[in-house]
Amino acid sequence: MAPLFQYGFFDNDASLLIALIIGIAFGFILEQAGFGSATKLAAQFYGRDLTVFKVMFTAIITALLGMFWLGWAGVLDLSRVYILPTYLVPQLAGGIIFGIGFVMGGYCPGTCCVAATTGKMDGWIHFLGMIAGIALFGEIFPLLEPFYSSSSMGQVTLDAYFSVPYGVAVFAVVVIALAGFVVAERVERKLNSIPVAEK
Repeated sequence: MAPLFQYGFFDNDASLLIALIIGIAFGFILEQAGFGSATKLAAQFYGRDLTVFKVMFTAIITALLGMFWLGWAGVLDLSRVYILPTYLVPQLAGGIIFGIGFVMGGYCPGTCCVAATTGKMDGWIHFLGMIAGIALFGEIFPLLEPFYSSSSMGQVTLDAYFSVPYGVAVFAVVVIALAGFVVAERVERKLNSIPVAEK
């Protein structure tokens, strides 16, 4: 919705309605792509179906190039785009916990919601576990706050961190993504050509 909401094109009530519509559309697209299936999602960890990897990288590249060209054209003021601060160690720990949960349950937070709304029991179990984890984290947050706020690096961007022009950083990410697509396709072909008994 940004920057339309920020510039007052619509009020809070309208923003909630728009968010609901976007959320429903996003969930529908995830389900149509097969991301409401833990079997399909878990297949990426075995290298048999790397659709999630390719879709996520495509989304990142689309957003990155959109922001880059809109900024270059003067349509988007990149200085107004909020960047989450980096807390290196706690975010690495969070990523590991997230990854373990993804591997064990076959869902991430968004896809478990999609699975739950389509009536899948494993989606509901994962969803309820997520809610329980959020509630538990909220209760014990005072104990975790020192760790949660540790190793702060501020609002870090790749171009600033590596001291390269913004365009160079964008180009590098695009090249990495394209290389990732090529490798993903080769891995899928290789592993899916192996007879099931040998996997």
